[in-house]
Amino acid sequence: MNMADVAAFVGRFFREAFMPPYEFKEIVRQCYEVGYRSLLLISTTGFITGMVFTNQSRPSLAEFGATSWLPSLIAIAIVRALGPLVTALIAAGKVGSSIGAEIGSMNVTEQIDAMEVSGTDPFKFLVVSRVIATSFTIPLLTMYTVFVALMGAYLNVTVNEQTSFTSYIQEIFGAITYLDIFSSVLKSIVFGFTIGMVGCYKGYHSSKGTEGVGKAANASVVTAMFLVFIEELIALQIVGALR
Repeated sequence: MNMADVAAFVGRFFREAFMPPYEFKEIVRQCYEVGYRSLLLISTTGFITGMVFTNQSRPSLAEFGATSWLPSLIAIAIVRALGPLVTALIAAGKVGSSIGAEIGSMNVTEQIDAMEVSGTDPFKFLVVSRVIATSFTIPLLTMYTVFVALMGAYLNVTVNEQTSFTSYIQEIFGAITYLDIFSSVLKSIVFGFTIGMVGCYKGYHSSKGTEGVGKAANASVVTAMFLVFIEELIALQIVGALR
């Protein structure tokens, strides 16, 4: 992967994104593909994450007689880190591979060249629409994942500690700050942009032949996940300094 090519690709996205014509229909369709079609997987993963994290945290807190802090610990962990990270990793696997394979197959079958001949800007139609859709939809999915994970955690807490729903909600909102929410949303936008951009880049530059499509899909997932972890680490340092 040539860094100069990547920089040129990203630069071209920002140029094309703000210039008409705007592919609103395609952006809405991609938002549906990225968001609605991922809901079942995100719901299941988020719920299990909340349940498992609560179960794993309870014994450690119980040693110090501090199980009453469980809702606060869950809220901080899920809102600050687990929610955005789990959503991004699921999206990288499902959405990133789909974008890489779809654009890669269009590249292999020369559909991209055909779009240029017909007068359609393939970059704006294929790349800009998908990157905007992932950048907009991943934060929404993250908020949904956080909600589902907190509900999963609540079921675990209320069964074991008999904590009321009102008390649980009060402890959650007492533990998190506006900075936690803002940083999670901002991280999710960056994660969504990265996933969409990596999938489009790998698909757009896939090698010819059916093998190239598989490689593009695989490289999209691996590269996006790696970059998400790097961005999470950088965001952690920045938010830690601000806090």
